[in-house]
Amino acid sequence: MRAKIRDTEIYFDVEGAELVVDGPRMRQKPVAFVIHGGPGSDHTSYKPTFSPLSQKMQLVYFDHRGQGRSARGPKETYTLENNIEDMEALRQYLGLDKIVLIGSSYGGMVALSYAVRYPHCVSHLIVIATVPDSRFLMRAQEILAERGTEEQQAIAQRLWDGTFENEEQLREYFQVMMPMYSVTYDPKSRQEASNRAILSHDAINVAFGGFLRSYNVLDQLNKISSPTLVIAGRHDWICPPEFSVEIAREIPNADLRIFENSGHLVRADEPEALLDAITGFLVYK
Repeated sequence: MRAKIRDTEIYFDVEGAELVVDGPRMRQKPVAFVIHGGPGSDHTSYKPTFSPLSQKMQLVYFDHRGQGRSARGPKETYTLENNIEDMEALRQYLGLDKIVLIGSSYGGMVALSYAVRYPHCVSHLIVIATVPDSRFLMRAQEILAERGTEEQQAIAQRLWDGTFENEEQLREYFQVMMPMYSVTYDPKSRQEASNRAILSHDAINVAFGGFLRSYNVLDQLNKISSPTLVIAGRHDWICPPEFSVEIAREIPNADLRIFENSGHLVRADEPEALLDAITGFLVYK
């Protein structure tokens, strides 16, 4: 499905009903926006892992502008600012009131920024393997120098410089770097997931070569008023758990969960525990 909003067209997909039968009445489930990372990837890596959550809430997956199945446009428009406002426009387009936000990696940065700007539109906030500011760029390079192979350090230079020339180079980057992202890395399954994804080298270049270098919401996190769950992977190299600790400390009454057997891709390393944490948080908050 596609929504023509603002100056672009956003692809979105819905899993699970919002209105369900509950004995003698109809019950309305919460609606969650699942916000993908990258930038430069799409929403498909969350399927089917997140599908069981559709029993508890209606899931709205979408691709950021210029990525996945959403419309392309001037690469200069592939910004965090537009990702925030596109998400608000999509909420209004779908006629939704308060929504649950589930954002991972860069999607977590979008979720944090949205919750700071539109706290009254967020019922619950769940951020996974993300950071509050640009310091992660230097810290990730330090960790890669300690843990990574020479090949990984070399190919990651394209990431730091924002110089991917085409989709093939970006796909090669993920193939080489995937053992750094997941502690349970399985070449076959990850290759299948990679092949399913539609990548955008322009989107990741604009982010890492530009706006992520000045990204900072740390001193605004106290504006977030919704119940918040912060999740990190102990072995995450690019969004190290120390940043999740900071996020949880700055958001009033936030819950922090560090998954001891996960890297950056918590959904791949400890999927069942991740879903249990999310559903348990929504039940008890």
